[in-house]
Amino acid sequence: MNARRLSLFSLICCAALLAACNSPKYDWSQANAMDTIAAYQTFLSKYPTDVHAIDAKSRVAALQDEQAWSTAQVASSVSGYQQYLSDEPNGVHVAAAREEVSRRERLAAWRTAQSNETAQSLEAFLQNYPTGDESDQARDKLKTIAGYRAELGMTRSQSLADRERDALAKRFGKTLQQVVVLAPDQNSRDYRITSAQMSETDANAACANVKHAGRSCKVIQAGG
Repeated sequence: MNARRLSLFSLICCAALLAACNSPKYDWSQANAMDTIAAYQTFLSKYPTDVHAIDAKSRVAALQDEQAWSTAQVASSVSGYQQYLSDEPNGVHVAAAREEVSRRERLAAWRTAQSNETAQSLEAFLQNYPTGDESDQARDKLKTIAGYRAELGMTRSQSLADRERDALAKRFGKTLQQVVVLAPDQNSRDYRITSAQMSETDANAACANVKHAGRSCKVIQAGG
């Protein structure tokens, strides 16, 4: 009889243990201990309406966000961070991802401008990125390669300036690259006839050729 009672007691204890091991409380503690997406998803599949379901979903979202961010950092590229932004538009690293995309696109644009090193490429870079260290470098470089003009004359009449421009373009077009009329501004009340922007060396050479042909010419800074 005693043996039968002991056996029954053991069965009851085993059943209690099994019940405890399969309870939401136990499974939640196990999911927390493992702290993985798979563990929380398993908990949610078994207990979709449990009191801890919201916490489980929150942990899944957080872990997925961290996983996506880690993948982006390993890729360390514009496309990698853009993929993170696409996958996790509300993720905690959105601001950092956008900053990385912007920084890398800016550096790529600056490398392109440096490789071309023309006034057009530098001006295009400055239009897209008007501030920053690279922008300051671009302005300094622009002054070096295209910070000057050859000034050929000035007049108060726009029509006269236009006629003079056309005549000078026919005569000195190759030397001056392009002849333009600058409208009056805060530095001058006259219409000024000048060359296109060029380097100081090219502007001096252009003026020397124009002067040799009997015309007046002086080198001015492009912004002057």
